[in-house]
Amino acid sequence: MHVFHRHRRAFTLIELLVVIAIIAILVSLLMPAVQQAREAARRTQCKKNLKQLGLALHNYHDVHRRFPAGYFSYPTSNGTAPAWAQLDPNTWDGAPGWSWSAMLLPYLEQGNVTQAIDFDRSVWDAGHRDAIATKLAVFLCPSSSGGDEPFSVQQVDGSPRIINGQPVTVGRSHYVASHGQESCWGECGAAATGVIFTDIYNSTTQTVTINGDAGRVADGPFYRNSGTRFRDVTDGLTNTIFLGEHSSKLSDKTWVGVIPGASTPPRISSPENGPDAAATLVLVHAGPSGGELDITGFPIIHSINFPTFHVGQMFSEHVGGGQVCLGDGSVRFISENINLFLWAELSSMNEGEVVGGF
Repeated sequence: MHVFHRHRRAFTLIELLVVIAIIAILVSLLMPAVQQAREAARRTQCKKNLKQLGLALHNYHDVHRRFPAGYFSYPTSNGTAPAWAQLDPNTWDGAPGWSWSAMLLPYLEQGNVTQAIDFDRSVWDAGHRDAIATKLAVFLCPSSSGGDEPFSVQQVDGSPRIINGQPVTVGRSHYVASHGQESCWGECGAAATGVIFTDIYNSTTQTVTINGDAGRVADGPFYRNSGTRFRDVTDGLTNTIFLGEHSSKLSDKTWVGVIPGASTPPRISSPENGPDAAATLVLVHAGPSGGELDITGFPIIHSINFPTFHVGQMFSEHVGGGQVCLGDGSVRFISENINLFLWAELSSMNEGEVVGGF
């Protein structure tokens, strides 16, 4: 009987290294495709969120015959208000403070949160502490890397804004409403502060006294105590940006509202960036379209992802640009290389510009 010994041949070190190298190459080729697929899914979800918000805006308009205010504040024309209003003497922001997004809760299937809120009382009322810190998925873009948990609002010096002995902690949002081309974050209390806002569109006087009326500056659909109707958007709903993205990588935004005395500090440093007024917790603007230039040599217009990284501009972490919701409820992806003046035209609702393709 013959016994045959069969010897098993093992892999050599070179063969193992070749196999490992091949696997590494395949993985390196596959990973970008996986990342692109994941980002496509995140971008789709973000688009769905904005679409929901756009539909909610229209449902609100159907009921109230107007869109919600950018945020609701104690109405005043002389800088005085009762103590409960917590009026900020610099901006005239006061109670109740609820934002456009908070007013949409009943139209976003957020019945539990809605029932926990008394919109006649202030955002910072002790009874609202749990409700305003609620994390709501519809206000969160999956591509935002800056966080999605509630945060405590800050003052200009970076310290927590304390009201009634407690910091004000609010739910986060990655979506903001458009104030238009212009803003008056810190100048809307002009009669009280002595500050006169420069109106670049008035070539004769160059200035206008605000007396707390943000509507005399804002040319977008959302500002303090605004009540924009369909008929007010004379540039056309399909040509006017209502909502857009603002990743918390740049600054903290909230769905809740505006807290007097609060600020919006930046997370990205630039020579033109710094803490801004509380209104920028829920609103942004495009910037004036006049001839003044910023440090980049461009007119001072903050288009989406513009490198000034201003807390009052739209900012997205999607590749190449970001998504906006137009007045008709449609959602469009806008390139970060969009013409600056076209962006300004899309941000206003009643300036009479003729908008081309975008």
